[in-house]
Amino acid sequence: MELSHIEHIGIAVKNIDEAIKYYEGVLGLKCYAIEEVKDQKVKTAFFKVGQTKIELLESTDPEGPIGKFIEKKGEGIHHLAFKVNDLQGALDKAAEKGVRLIDSKPRKGAEGLNIAFLHPKSTHGVLTEFCEEQK
Repeated sequence: MELSHIEHIGIAVKNIDEAIKYYEGVLGLKCYAIEEVKDQKVKTAFFKVGQTKIELLESTDPEGPIGKFIEKKGEGIHHLAFKVNDLQGALDKAAEKGVRLIDSKPRKGAEGLNIAFLHPKSTHGVLTEFCEEQK
């Protein structure tokens, strides 16, 4: 498996509009995209810092994964995403090494990426996402 770079850091927020004000007004970053991913019950906003992106995540349903995360842990870092060239191959290699997968097959994510998650119980408590450009 070859990771090319950190694709993004996902941050769960209660109110995406308020969070955008912080990232733009205090940190001086520019939100370049807002998108809803309906099947994941989430609204996203993206910022770039060098080659890495920050993805803000607001739940559109309290029963969605971000809604449950915020209820349990509060706002904060939700996941770390790595760019890979062969997403299915990376998942297969992780599984072969005993890593528990949340997604055994790629699925569509924000910004036109294919994504898949590794379970934090197998990754020392860090929800890990692999991303690749759609082919």
